[in-house]
Amino acid sequence: MLLRVWRFLTLMFTALSMAMAFSHLLQMRPRMSYDAVLWRATQSMYQLYGPPIGAIIETGAWISALVLLYLVRNRRPAFRWTLAGTACFVVAQIAWWIYVFPVNKVMVDWTPQSMPPNWTEFRFQWESAHAVRAILQIGGFAALVLSILGETPVRKDLYH
Repeated sequence: MLLRVWRFLTLMFTALSMAMAFSHLLQMRPRMSYDAVLWRATQSMYQLYGPPIGAIIETGAWISALVLLYLVRNRRPAFRWTLAGTACFVVAQIAWWIYVFPVNKVMVDWTPQSMPPNWTEFRFQWESAHAVRAILQIGGFAALVLSILGETPVRKDLYH
C-alpha cells in the first residue's frame, strides 16, 4: 500500500512540476521576441512559480522521486525506469540552480525601464534553461509512468 500511495504522490508532484516547466517551454518562442520592457514586465506572471507554491511542487517532485527510487530498489524493470525519471528531475533541479537562479538573483532589482545593455544574454540563459528543464521533466515523467506500466499485469483474455 505504501508503494501505491508513494507512486501516486510522486506522479502528482512530478506532473505539476512538469506542467510549470512545459508552460515556460510553450511561452519561450514569443518571449524571445519581446523587447526589454515587455520581457521584464511579463516576468511577474511567474510569481507563483516560486515560493511557496512552486517551490513546494518542485521540491516535492525530486524528493518524492528519490524516495520512490529507494522503495522500488529491488523491483525490475521498475527500478531502471524510476532511476531514469528521478535522474531527469534531479538534473532539472540542478539546472535551475546553475542557470535560472543566478539570472533571477541578478534581475531582482531590474525594472522594465532599468534593463542593462546585455539583458538579452540573461534572457537567453533564463529562457533556454527553462526549455531544457521542461524537456528533462517531460522525459522524467514519462519514465516514471513507464516504471508503473512495466509492472501492470496484462490480461490476455481482454484481447481475445
